[in-house]
Amino acid sequence: MKLEQGQKLLFIGDSITDCERAKPEGEGLFAALGKGYVSFVDGLLQAVYPELGIRVVNKGINGNTVRDLKNRWQEDVINQKPDWLSIMIGINDVWRQYDTPFIKDWHVYLEEYEETLRKLVTETKPFVKQIVLMTPFYLESNEQDQMRRSMDQYGQVVRKIADETNCLVVDTQVAFNTVLKDLYSAAIAWDRVHPSTAGHMVLARSFLKEIGFDWNR
Repeated sequence: MKLEQGQKLLFIGDSITDCERAKPEGEGLFAALGKGYVSFVDGLLQAVYPELGIRVVNKGINGNTVRDLKNRWQEDVINQKPDWLSIMIGINDVWRQYDTPFIKDWHVYLEEYEETLRKLVTETKPFVKQIVLMTPFYLESNEQDQMRRSMDQYGQVVRKIADETNCLVVDTQVAFNTVLKDLYSAAIAWDRVHPSTAGHMVLARSFLKEIGFDWNR
């Protein structure tokens, strides 16, 4: 396990991370961490590694793009002083190009996405123990689908930045591809974006695997 005693683990991202978490502070009692993968990660860490006392915080916000993260980064990341930071962003950056093609002000194209994400990572790296970058995903098994192809490009950027900055990386698309061999997309995400409980468990499992969680402990 790469997490250490008493560390603070902060997740930031869009609606997949948010998942009805408490506002403004996504931590504490009464499902404050939301109903998705962040809460599953927290539950498993508490159940399997109670002695570590890991503090989990959820700072996801519905509809966010990497541009939105930049605008709230100081308050929602730096001021929080996390030991570990997990970033999963990019789905809306791509999706808005397809569901609102004429509102170009909402579009975050690949160049801006890469430049902004790299800047956030490089400027934050000195203040945290480790950063985990989670790729965006699109639950479409047809790799030639236009939006799936775009999402794969954004995921490739995430992997490149992780490699350049020595961050951990969780390839969520690869994790979902395994499940999509047996399940139709709508079975785990009705809109191919917002996962079911099983989909969120795929995300939680992939994250925990990357941080050295011992499933046989």
